[in-house]
Amino acid sequence: MNVKAENKDKVQDGRFFKVVLIEDDPMVQEVNRQFVEQVDGFQVVGIAGNGEEGLRLIRELAPDLVFLDVFMPALDGMAALRELRSAAMPVDVIVVTAAKDPETIREMLRGGAMDYIIKPFKLERIRQTLERYRDRHESLLAAEKAVTQDELDRMLLSGENWAQGQKLGYGEQETGPAEQASFAGLDGQQSSLPKGLNAATLRQIVEAMHRLEGGVSAEEAAEGIGIARVTARRYLDFLEKSGYVKLEINYGGVGRPINRYVLQQRPK
Repeated sequence: MNVKAENKDKVQDGRFFKVVLIEDDPMVQEVNRQFVEQVDGFQVVGIAGNGEEGLRLIRELAPDLVFLDVFMPALDGMAALRELRSAAMPVDVIVVTAAKDPETIREMLRGGAMDYIIKPFKLERIRQTLERYRDRHESLLAAEKAVTQDELDRMLLSGENWAQGQKLGYGEQETGPAEQASFAGLDGQQSSLPKGLNAATLRQIVEAMHRLEGGVSAEEAAEGIGIARVTARRYLDFLEKSGYVKLEINYGGVGRPINRYVLQQRPK
């Protein structure tokens, strides 16, 4: 077992999603730890070498997320997942394993795994699943009332899955000439997005700005597509730095000034 006191201190203020790794290979443990901690908002707080040890860590540390291998001594991943669910532990699970037979995959997904990653894997695959996880949870935390089906589709079909969902008609909206021009202008930017941003959410931000004419605040953009305000702010700041959005500071009224973002024509 490897629990780092400094990591436990970091997550107490809510700045990180706590992650426990359950993996018997020390080399893979270290690779997984490094990959997870390269994604903003995630911190590995414990590492276990088998399912029994992993369950103890989960009870002790109450992590948000578990990376779970299948082939392990003492208690394998299948048995550990069954015990995890039978005990109704409130934790999400991503399976990271060399097992790629359909029976094992079906068993782990039926057991409630939210994703299944086959070894060997690349950092980008880990990054994608963690960013989807983070965006989904930030959106749910930001929701102050019951969500609509369209808002829920945006949360569940985030990232690349949201783009595919639009093709299937989930949360689909008509796109006018102005929106199409903006999206065309963003095509060249999507390949160079900063870490933590994805193209599908960027497109949703632009859609919301077209629907909410006259400029939007970060809070209005967040409410418009069902994400956290801090997440919307990151996308709006990127658009402003790229020249697609103009920042206007509204000093009217009482209280702190409000930053409003207004869409501009595509920069030359």
